[in-house]
Amino acid sequence: MPKQSLLRLIKRWKRYEPRKNRTRVPGNTRGVYVLYNNRSAENHEVVYIGVAGIGKTGGGGIQGRLRTHDRRIRNWTHYSFFEVHDNITSEEIRELEALLLGIFRHDSRIALANKQKGSKKLRLLRKSSHWNEAQQ
Repeated sequence: MPKQSLLRLIKRWKRYEPRKNRTRVPGNTRGVYVLYNNRSAENHEVVYIGVAGIGKTGGGGIQGRLRTHDRRIRNWTHYSFFEVHDNITSEEIRELEALLLGIFRHDSRIALANKQKGSKKLRLLRKSSHWNEAQQ
């Protein structure tokens, strides 16, 4: 009998790994990753939240995205990644990203380098009548 996973979305994860360890992420790992600027041992400042492995070919996954950011984003010292299960769709990964960006969009403690600041679908959901009807 197959072992049941502890979490529905996340298969495995690593947090606060040094930038130099980016090549240790298995190839084609799909999921969410976070880049940090480590100001001190207790202060990992979030500078970027992203997703990887959402295209048909995977594009190298999280390791490939970290390689790209190594050349383009200078102010990160550490990263975390959260690998999703194989049955999680690309759309669901995008939804996770939109949720996280939506949560942290106006947080003054972090200066996200992301150009994407939210999700059209989340905005549409907020405007939908379903929420208004539930409140009445």
